[in-house]
Amino acid sequence: MKAKVLTLGLSLALLAVTANAADTPTPKENVFETKPLGIKVSIKMVGPYSQDADLQIICLFKHKASGDTYQGAAAETDKHLNGLLSALRNRGEFVGELGETFLFTPSNGTIPAKRFMVIGLGDEKDLSLDSLKLVGRIAAREAVRLQARHVAWAPVIRDEGNKMIEVGLGDRTFIEEMLSAYDTEKRLQEQGLAPKFSVEDVIIEAGPTYFDSAVKQVGEGIASSGGELGKRSSTPYTAAGK
Repeated sequence: MKAKVLTLGLSLALLAVTANAADTPTPKENVFETKPLGIKVSIKMVGPYSQDADLQIICLFKHKASGDTYQGAAAETDKHLNGLLSALRNRGEFVGELGETFLFTPSNGTIPAKRFMVIGLGDEKDLSLDSLKLVGRIAAREAVRLQARHVAWAPVIRDEGNKMIEVGLGDRTFIEEMLSAYDTEKRLQEQGLAPKFSVEDVIIEAGPTYFDSAVKQVGEGIASSGGELGKRSSTPYTAAGK
């Protein structure tokens, strides 16, 4: 009798989990047909606190003594991480200088990403497309170094109260530079100058307000990158020994 009750209980629990999964809507996502350098690139309407990835990346401005701005995804991410981001910034242990990084492993039950990286954007007033170009290069090289096959990136610039750069343009700038740096990594591998490794997919996370612009401009950036990378010299980086 006890065995029957246990079996019934397990069955009901399984049905409840299945029903909850069915009720959860699938996030809107645009996957680009072209796979630059073999990478599947997509724009996904999801936050950095809910995307499963080998490496989740966000950007934060240099810490302000008067207080940092946390809205939307930035606030939710800090909340899911139990205040880790704000604690490190407030204590001066992550300053947020342009190109500064810190990497950590999220605690169990916080967010699904296996590893989380923050890249500094420097002073908010100095934000430019060059800042995002640097972020793209760092993202590519760190993904390869950490052997992260599944990468996700959210700029969260709007969620820090900054409107200097149009979101779609920022996303395009990021992916163009990431692909450029990744192309170099693959060339190094082909010439026996680095261990073999391939990133499989990159998700750019975008909110509903900016989703369409991100799709349009990232698509244009992917097309542009293909042409530019095709112009690169195929001559090996090092001369063969004599």
